[in-house]
Amino acid sequence: MVVIAYDDDDDAVRIVSDSRYRPSGGTCTSDPDRALATVHRLRTGTVTLNGAPISFDGPFGGYRASSLGREYGKPV
Repeated sequence: MVVIAYDDDDDAVRIVSDSRYRPSGGTCTSDPDRALATVHRLRTGTVTLNGAPISFDGPFGGYRASSLGREYGKPV
């Protein structure tokens, strides 16, 4: 797990977007609207909200140089 300090939600999304590897991401907050607004902007393979278990029934894969790419596609 990597934890990086950030200034605000926009900065957090920018940090994730600047990463070459994005296998998973998530957010922890008591504000469900803020959580959903933030995770919808993340382009990662798996996304978690407040540490909830992930479902392996859904799409799996990373973005950019991570994993096999989304839905077994070619990584960008």
